[in-house]
Order: sequence, then C-alpha cells, then structure tokens
Amino acid sequence: MSSQQSTQTMKPATAAKKLGVYLPATPAEFQEGVVSRAELNELQANPPEWLRALRENGPHPRPVVAAKLGVSIAGLARAGVTEPLTTEQIEALKQEQPEWLEKERATQAEVRKESVRIKKLQKEKQEKGAEQR
Repeated sequence: MSSQQSTQTMKPATAAKKLGVYLPATPAEFQEGVVSRAELNELQANPPEWLRALRENGPHPRPVVAAKLGVSIAGLARAGVTEPLTTEQIEALKQEQPEWLEKERATQAEVRKESVRIKKLQKEKQEKGAEQR
C-alpha cells in the first residue's frame, strides 16, 4: 500500500495574509485560484514584480499598517482607520503625528513594557519552582 502525498493548498485570502499583502490589490489570477504550499514558498523566495510593488507601496492590510505605525490593530480601529493605507499615506501620518497616533503609540509601548514585566515574573516563578524540587 503506497501513501500518496496530497498537495496542501490554501485560499487566496490565507496566502495574501501570509504574504502580508491586501488581497483586493492582488492580480485577478491570484484572487481567483488556490495557492499550494510550494507556490507560496516560491512567491516568498522569488516575489514577482506585483508582489514587490504591493509590499513596497501598498495598499497595505491593517496588520501591516499597524506595524508600520507602531500601534495595535485595535488602536487603528479606535482612531477610525479602517481602510487599507498606502506607504505614502502611512508616511504622511508619521509626519503629521496626529494626537491619536501619539496616544496609541504610548499605549502600545505600555503594553509591551507590561508584557516584558509579566514574562519576567513568570520566569522567576518557574526558577523558584525548579529550586524547590
């Protein structure tokens, strides 16, 4: 009995998410087909021109916009930013430094600090537990 290896495929939305691009901005043939794991790996290793252009200029999906601005996705939503933004629009926001952006960046910095503090506490508890054994 021989086992046949099936090709793992994903929907275009999943592939776009893994590639960090906004699906509606991708070519029609990408949006309408399925993407195999091998095709995804090839796109990541040797991105075609359309993928390079999208990654460079956008429009970018919310996770990428949030990362480029240094805020959370929830922070974007609180600020009313629900549409994908281009690199140019993101750079303009960075230059303008609106009040919401400063506030959300400060919030994000606090969240990161708290996360580091909690991890440190957890590590200390684990070390104490290991010493007691």
